[in-house]
Amino acid sequence: MSEALTEKQKMLAGLPYIGWDPEILKERKHAKDLCHRFNQCHPNHYKKRNGLLAELVNLKGRAHIEPNFWVDYGYNITLGNNFYANHNLTILDVCEVTIGENVFCGPNVTITGATHPLDPIERRDTESGEPIHIGTDVWIGAGAIILPGLTVGNGVTIGAGSIVTKNIPDNVVVVGNPARIVKKVLR
Repeated sequence: MSEALTEKQKMLAGLPYIGWDPEILKERKHAKDLCHRFNQCHPNHYKKRNGLLAELVNLKGRAHIEPNFWVDYGYNITLGNNFYANHNLTILDVCEVTIGENVFCGPNVTITGATHPLDPIERRDTESGEPIHIGTDVWIGAGAIILPGLTVGNGVTIGAGSIVTKNIPDNVVVVGNPARIVKKVLR
């Protein structure tokens, strides 16, 4: 007989889990502490701020994030080399969020792997998540939102204020709510 999954194991697998589980709550509080310290760091203290960022997320090279920056856990986020985010980036990483190289985010971008049951009774006690994968050479415009379980291809531009509700193929420009392809980019 196999052992039951912990709430954290359920969360990482994208299954419904209890978000107030003590282990998960402790890890979320730790991430919020690191975010707070990162956000309060003096703008000229790049080394200290980058050290906090490296403690919070998986860095695959150089990254620069302007405060404020918020995550749920941090350890589910991988940032490719040459990542840049303007102010107020939020990544809800209850599942894996993988971001490729040369990705730039305008201010107020939200990348949310977190989701909740539609049934209001189930929603009282459980939540879940779905992984997000963002390719290389992607520009995410100001105020854009990327929803759970999606893949954004390489060479994509997401227009300001767009809400991404479905997968996006390589080398296109998407805009709107919901985001739709308006142009192909020839490479």
